Amino acid sequence: MASATDSRYGQKESSDQNFDYMFKILIIGNSSVGKTSFLFRYADDSFTPAFVSTVGIDFKVKTIYRNDKRIKLQIWDTAGQERYRTITTAYYRGAMGFILMYDITNEESFNAVQDWSTQIKTYSWDNAQVLLVGNKCDMEDERVVSSERGRQLAEHLGFEFFEASAKDNINVKQTFERLVDIICEKMSESLDTADPAVTGAKQGPQLTDQGAPPHQDCAC
Repeated sequence: MASATDSRYGQKESSDQNFDYMFKILIIGNSSVGKTSFLFRYADDSFTPAFVSTVGIDFKVKTIYRNDKRIKLQIWDTAGQERYRTITTAYYRGAMGFILMYDITNEESFNAVQDWSTQIKTYSWDNAQVLLVGNKCDMEDERVVSSERGRQLAEHLGFEFFEASAKDNINVKQTFERLVDIICEKMSESLDTADPAVTGAKQGPQLTDQGAPPHQDCAC
């Protein structure tokens, strides 16, 4: 495993030529919204209904191909409990993307989205990209947060929006791939402007924007 990089754009490391870029991504949100299940579904294509609270922080690595580039994703699964907040916010530094998650069957987790958004703005760098994800859309009978409310909140915060289900594998891959595409788009724009304050002294090869297919909300 390559060591984490402080580069804001996951620039190529000379010690490991098996990937072109490395992106650090965090999954954040209240406890029990399904962050760990979401990560395991994407990284390992596995799901377990048993709930085990994440202690502190953990991560998985997955390499994908986007726009003819090998991109290594270092995906961090964070604990949602308040007592771990000091630990988890320390990992916000250097993150290129966030998946901010709530549970569509849990009003409290939805109400906490604004606070999580504020933490991103406080502890991460200004150009970090964020997707808002309403998880557990397979539990339609227990839904308390409508898709429209989620979409409206995402629009208010300036985030793109997905509803997903780790259990039924709905919009999991699409969420991660869309986040990666947005990061690549922003990176390409920043490299085009060649602003040293944004891109840093070292600039990697520009990623081309192939255009991501439009996502679809959960049709459960």
